Amino acid sequence: METNYACILSDEEIIALYWARNENAIKHTDDKYRAYLLKIANNILKDMQDSEECLNDTYLSAWNTIPPERPYLLKAFLAAIVRNQSLMMVRKQGRQKRAVHSQAISLSDLEDVLADTRDTDNALLLTSVMDTFLSELDKEQRFIFIGRYYYGKQIEDIAKEMGVSRSKVNKKIAYIKQSLKQVLETEGLRL
Repeated sequence: METNYACILSDEEIIALYWARNENAIKHTDDKYRAYLLKIANNILKDMQDSEECLNDTYLSAWNTIPPERPYLLKAFLAAIVRNQSLMMVRKQGRQKRAVHSQAISLSDLEDVLADTRDTDNALLLTSVMDTFLSELDKEQRFIFIGRYYYGKQIEDIAKEMGVSRSKVNKKIAYIKQSLKQVLETEGLRL
């Protein structure tokens, strides 16, 4: 499917279509973010058919959520939905945790730190807190955190890219997780 880049709408325009309950919102979302969202889903599921199904569920969830939600960053909002949809599919299919791709495993590493995001108010506050938290990390810490928890990279791969030992990456991850936990507790997010 070729994308006509002349017709790519801005995030604000796409969100406005959702708010107007215009079904073209989904088409424009797909035009702009399909490849990105499929990559996230496929990193977790390792199956293109399942990834396509999660993508469709993501669009439905976005349709049902916007409004009342008005995402600050549509790309991040959709990425969070597709990751959650993919992880729910992994659980639903009964795959063993050890057989899941590293993205799912790395996200489960944060379960003891992250707040309950099923609560919409908590999810919105968490997004804001995470934005601030990431902006305050130094470049190396941000590279490690995003590589591990957003892109699902293996610790070995992060260490190789940085030219450091696995041990150093593991220590930095432990420090970052502890820092994040303290920030979330300070902000009053339920853990």
